[in-house]
Amino acid sequence: MTTVLTYGTFDLFHIGHLRLLERLSAMGDRLIVGVSTDEFNAGKGKSTVVPYDDRAAIVGAIKGVDLVLPEESWEQKRRDIVEHEVDVFVMGDDWAGKFDDLSDLCRVEYLPRTKGISTTGLKEMLRVLDPNHIEEMQDALRVVSRLLDHYRDLT
Repeated sequence: MTTVLTYGTFDLFHIGHLRLLERLSAMGDRLIVGVSTDEFNAGKGKSTVVPYDDRAAIVGAIKGVDLVLPEESWEQKRRDIVEHEVDVFVMGDDWAGKFDDLSDLCRVEYLPRTKGISTTGLKEMLRVLDPNHIEEMQDALRVVSRLLDHYRDLT
């Protein structure tokens, strides 16, 4: 039996997350997913839109995911690999080389991300909904409106 392990935040669950989990599930017989807790993310300077319990429930409901663990620290990876008898540790290729030290315990692989989709990109798109940005847009529209009025007066 081949056990595969990965970790991630899985905020704003999207098609890239789904495709990653499908690929990981196909790599073995058992898939374990560590979902970063809100506290761990805060320690990394990250915040999430969706709280940990909801993110863990979403990931756990995906076909092919056998176990969800809370990711609470960087150091737990070694412990989880040993405790769950992991054969393959996999992360996205944006982490390439960062976890090679785990190769003394299991095979370490890095998979390419799904092109054209990322949580960071989604958050950037949603950023325009921030009330501060709405006020900035309203101010800009008022300036443009005044300029148009001024231009109209000149003609």
